[in-house]
Amino acid sequence: MDIAKQTTVIAFDADDTLWDCQGHFEEVMQQLYTELEPWVDRATATRELYATERKNMPLLGFGAKAFTLSMLETAMRVSHYEMPAEKINDIQQRCYRLLQFPCTPLPEVRETLEALRYRRPDLRLVCFTKGELLDQEHKLERSGLASLFDDVEITSDKGEKEFKMLCHKLGITPENLLMVGNSMKSDIAPALAVGCSAVYIPFYITWELENAEEVRHPRMTRISHFSELLTVLSVND
Repeated sequence: MDIAKQTTVIAFDADDTLWDCQGHFEEVMQQLYTELEPWVDRATATRELYATERKNMPLLGFGAKAFTLSMLETAMRVSHYEMPAEKINDIQQRCYRLLQFPCTPLPEVRETLEALRYRRPDLRLVCFTKGELLDQEHKLERSGLASLFDDVEITSDKGEKEFKMLCHKLGITPENLLMVGNSMKSDIAPALAVGCSAVYIPFYITWELENAEEVRHPRMTRISHFSELLTVLSVND
């Protein structure tokens, strides 16, 4: 199978593919676990937060705002509503700062996107990400990468249905779409399931609710460095 020849659209995940997102969330989570030490150990606090996020996901979706509500709910419930108001406020302020963290492109991201833009102008580059609309729009703006994409699609979730909708909106068949992302659960598995190709580039940390077993598939390529995408697509110097 020649992915380079059949691909007409490349869709890129945003968080933890184009820039570090989970690292910032992880720092705030660790601070919560410290605040909860008078009541529970860190392992218990971790399980409680993930349980809250999992419960809230169907109503709140993904993103910093949903995370903030789950953090506050967990802090109050696990502390039996004993945590002082000033500490609750500190947690809230730390979560709010997640709406403004720097979205510095990860190594080789900008250079690779620019190379694709100028060496393969026939390819359509799309940022395909899930999360809260305004939050994701702002992150893309802060990254300085927006001008390198032909389209931006932001969805509340990213499964087989959303990949089919993306292909329909772009006027292509799944065989023409190459998905690039760090999440096996949200980027790779659903793309492969509907007939797309995929490039999997793992990030150093994965959100617990995005964990999934890595699959092997003839339409999937695993890379370690973003610039390897140029080799996958036969983009020569």
